[in-house]
Parts: sequence; C-alpha cells; structure tokens
Amino acid sequence: MPPTPADPTPDGGRARWRPSGPPTARTRIIGWVLLLVLGALAVMVFVTWRLLVQTTDDRMDDGLRTEVDEFTELTASGVNPRTGLPFRTVDEVIGEAIAYNVPRPNEKFLGYVDGAYRTQSRLQPGAPEVLSDDPAFAALVATVPAPTRGTYESPVAGEVHYLAIPLTLEGDPARGVIVAAYLADAERADADEAARLMLLVGGVTLLGGAAAAWLVAGRILRPLRDVATTARSITDTDLSVRIPDGGEDDELGDLVRTVNAMLDRVEGGVAAQRRFVDDAGHELRTPITIVRGHLDVLDPTDPDDVRATVALVDDELDRMNRMVSDLLLLARSEQPTFLRPEPTDVAALTEDAFVKVAALDDREFALEAVARVDAVLDPQRITQALVALADNACRHTRPGDRVALGSRLSGGELRFWVSDTGPGVAEADRERIFERFARGSDVAPRSEGAGLGLAIVRAIALAHGGDVLLDSAPGSGAAFTLVLPAVTAIGFRAAPPEETP
Repeated sequence: MPPTPADPTPDGGRARWRPSGPPTARTRIIGWVLLLVLGALAVMVFVTWRLLVQTTDDRMDDGLRTEVDEFTELTASGVNPRTGLPFRTVDEVIGEAIAYNVPRPNEKFLGYVDGAYRTQSRLQPGAPEVLSDDPAFAALVATVPAPTRGTYESPVAGEVHYLAIPLTLEGDPARGVIVAAYLADAERADADEAARLMLLVGGVTLLGGAAAAWLVAGRILRPLRDVATTARSITDTDLSVRIPDGGEDDELGDLVRTVNAMLDRVEGGVAAQRRFVDDAGHELRTPITIVRGHLDVLDPTDPDDVRATVALVDDELDRMNRMVSDLLLLARSEQPTFLRPEPTDVAALTEDAFVKVAALDDREFALEAVARVDAVLDPQRITQALVALADNACRHTRPGDRVALGSRLSGGELRFWVSDTGPGVAEADRERIFERFARGSDVAPRSEGAGLGLAIVRAIALAHGGDVLLDSAPGSGAAFTLVLPAVTAIGFRAAPPEETP
C-alpha cells in the first residue's frame, strides 16, 4: 500500500537520517586541525607524564640509596644511640633502625627476623595497612642473603619498589632483614593527576580553539563561497556579476581579483562574439539579399539583363569570398601557427611593400624612411598589414593626395607606418575602427570594404607582440603605426635608429 499524505515516509512517518552530502571544505579543515592539535596534545601530555614518572622513579631510587646509608651509619658502631649501650639482639637493632628513620610520604620500613614479620614504621593517618600482612612479599624479602633491590606488584598497593638489607649481630644467632619500600603507584599519583589535568585543560582549550577555528575558517573561505555563488548566478544572458572584493592582500584576495579579471575577459569575449555574429550575419545577408532580388526580377529571355545580373552576382560572390577569407584569417590569428617569423631585412621589406602599394591608386606615394636592420618577424604578414593600411588610406583620400610609408628603429621598438593627408579620423572613431565590421562615421561613398581591414592589421601587430597606434586629427590626415618589439636577428648589428633613403 503506497504511503498516504498523512504518512510522509514509507516506514510510518519516522524520519530517517540521511547524509546531506560530502563534508565541506570548512569541515575538513576543522577536522584536520583538530586531529593535528589532538595529536600534538596527546604527544605533549604523554611526554610530560613520562618525564614526571621518570623524575618520581629517580627520586624513589635516591631515597632507597639514602636509607642504605642511614642504616649503615646507625649499625656501624654497634651502639644503641638512644641508650648508649651496645645492641644485644637483632630484634633491638631492627626496632631502633625503624624508629630512628622517619619515612617519607608513601614510604614504609619493615623488619623481619628469621623470616617472620616483626615490625614496621608508623602508619600515616588514613594510610591503609599494606605489605606487613602480605605473605608473598614476606617470602620475597624476609630471607635475602644480600642487599636486594626489586619491584613487587602488591594486590592492594599496586607497584612497590623495595630495598631489602640483611642484618646480623655478633652473639645473636637470629637473622634479620630491614626493608625500605616505596608505594610507587601512590608516589606517581601526582604525575597522573597532572596528566589528567593537562588532558582536561587541553580538551577544553581544544573545543574553544575548534569554535574559533570554525569562525576563522568561515571568514577565510568566504571568498571561495562567493566564487561558487557568483558562478551559479552567471547565465548565458547575464555575465555582469562579480565576486565581492574585500581588498585582502593575500592569496584569496588575489584569487578573487584574478577570477573577476577572468570574468571581465569572458564577458568582453562573449560580447565581441555576439557583435561579431550579428555583424557577420548582417554583412553576409546583404549580398545574399541583393543576389536574390536580382534573380527574382531576372528576365531569362533578355540577354542583356542576364549578362548584367550574372556580372552583379559574380561581384557579390567575390565580395562574400573576400569577407569569408578575412574572417578565416582573423580566426587563424589567435593560433600559434599564424606567424612564420624569420630573420628579415627590414629595409628591403619596406621598399618592396612601397613598390606594391604605389600601384594601388592615383595617389602621391612617398617612401619617407627605412630601418636598415635585420629583425625576426613574419615578412608576409607585415607586408599584408602595410598594404591593408595603404588601401585604407586610398579609400579615404582623393586623387593627388599624399600617402607615405616608412619604417624606423627607435628605443628598442621597430615601427612601420602609413600616413595620408585625408580627412583624418574623428575622435569618437579612434578605437571603434579597429573592431570587426566597424567603419568610421565619415566613410567615403566608394568604400566597398566589410570593415575587417584594420582588425586584421591589429591582429597581425598583436601576434608579433606589438600594437597599432593612430595619430590623427580631423582635417589633418591620419598616421597608422605598427609598433613591434625589435627582435634583432642573431649575427646582425642594428644600424642607427633612423635612416632616410
């Protein structure tokens, strides 16, 4: 029977705990921190406890050695220090020796005569009766033939360290034994208590540190959460969201700024892609519309109309072919194989380019300067850029206007330029004209380009590690300059910065 609305779980409404997912980074950090701190605390407590125990054991050993010296000093003269008379029996020696020595806490003195227990030191208040009525301990120490040091595990007092000293007296056949014993477990109680206190304090401190670490880890990891939140909020239509930057000068702050910079580039790239798709669609749609319109009104029976329409279609197809070729060239400009750099004679390259552009149109072409240096660059791409700039200059000038070309090595930079005496470039168009499919606001009516020439020129300059500069004023002409790093060919020496032909 399936569960009803009143029975929300198949087992009769009893909720079952299910893991919500893998532990978060914050939890893992706190877990590892706690594990490391707990390990360090355990090592510290263990080492401290062992040092305290070792100190206690050394103190007990020193105490037992001291007792040997005191017993030897007492019995060496053979005179009872209390009465001033010689000792008469072993029993008397044992009694006086135990009475003369005051035991330390957790220390006991016991006396045995002929293997039987005879006496012990006075019990401290509250201390239990141990060892005196322990037959196993008596069997261990009561008849030793020589001074014996050892350890005994008492069922009542635990571990016992003892020193048994045999005793005889001339004129008395009895054999006695004096035993000094330390209750080791009781003596080590202070060390055990110190260890327990350290564990307690360490545990409380550990909990407090865990709570503080939880807060600190949350603050430190906030940029990472902001990264995830921002990434989830970014959509195909909205790339404007950025990660809040708190200004921290550390690795996480650098991460936030780096990701924001990446998002800026992604947004710019997506925006450029959208503009490119829109503009390319518009530019390609125009010749298609022209061709279709003329084909729709074509009169197949009129030879003149057929020839005119075929010529127009052929011209539009050529224009579309040039546009597609330029688009493919721009796409290849972002690939490593776009350039084929080689050592090149810049002077010869400049002069060859001038010969090619001089035949473009009816203009007054001039070669202003050449850089007599051998540099590493792609001569075909540089020639392509110079021809494109000269063609652009011809499109914006009139017959008889001056178009100049030149090259120069200056300040570690190699410069190629094309200048004209045309109307110049408006201030508002200075950056826009380098975009794909962009045209200046004062494009000449005879211009048939698709607006890709200057974009190709900039792509060539950027591929060489340089850029294109524009120096222009309305009514005073324009000068486009390719500024490239001067990578001098090995084995050649650069000439002075500038030479004229």
